[in-house]
Amino acid sequence: MNQALPQLTHAPRTFVQQLSSTPRGARLARLLMVTELRSWHVLPDLTERAELVVAELAGNAVLHGCVPGRDFRLALAYSPPAQRLRIEATDARGDRQPRVPAHETTSAIEAGGRGLLLVAALSDRWDCVPYPPSGKSVRADLWATRPGW
Repeated sequence: MNQALPQLTHAPRTFVQQLSSTPRGARLARLLMVTELRSWHVLPDLTERAELVVAELAGNAVLHGCVPGRDFRLALAYSPPAQRLRIEATDARGDRQPRVPAHETTSAIEAGGRGLLLVAALSDRWDCVPYPPSGKSVRADLWATRPGW
């Protein structure tokens, strides 16, 4: 009757941090993420891609999702066996949904508007979901580069 439960050899790793909705908070999100992934021994290629994605998502949370007096949240979830990383940036502006601009509508002179194009190019999947009561979470999933890809 008594059966041994299977043990996880590599437990999923998680990290969650509230950060101020300021440029300093966005920089800190990137630095904390890199430190955390290195301590988890995540492959350098995945860490480098994640660093760029976090920089864009945190920057967008500060620039477009800022509500005075409200922080943004960075969450990481890493599965060592699958070498899969989920990044979530949650802000207080659920009324402002992210939108990837079409390539032809973004001129070479414009200073911004390409961040989500970068997120889409570096992540294997990304989306935006409501975060009750009035916010949103932009999520990006990244898998380690596999041989033969």
